[in-house]
Amino acid sequence: QVQLVESGGGLVQAGGSLRLSCAASRSIFSFNAMSWYRQVPGKQRELVAAITTGGSLNYADSVKGRFTISGDIARSSVYLQMSSLKPEDTAVYYCNAHLVQRYQGYDYWGQGTQVTVSS
Repeated sequence: QVQLVESGGGLVQAGGSLRLSCAASRSIFSFNAMSWYRQVPGKQRELVAAITTGGSLNYADSVKGRFTISGDIARSSVYLQMSSLKPEDTAVYYCNAHLVQRYQGYDYWGQGTQVTVSS
C-alpha cells in the first residue's frame, strides 16, 4: 500500500510563497510520475505540475513561471515551490503518484493540504 503525506499548506497573502511537500512511503523512483493537483469546491481536480522518472516537467499554463516541482529521491519526497501566489491559487492541493504496471495505470493520492491566498 502506497501512502502519500502532504504538508506545507497554509494561509498566505497574495504575492507570497509557500512550499508544499509530499512524502511517499516508498521510493518515488518506483513511480512513472509524481504530480501535484488542486481542487476547489464544485470544480474538477486539475493538474498543476508533474515530474516523470526521466526528469520531464509539465506545468499548467496558469502556474508556469511561478511554481516549480522537484523531487528528492533520497527523501522519497516531491515538492512544489509556489511563488507570486494569487487568490485564484486557493485550493486543496493533492499529491499524486502514477504507476504503470503490466499496461495498467494506478494512481495513489495523498489526503490533501489547504492553500489559501488572501488578497
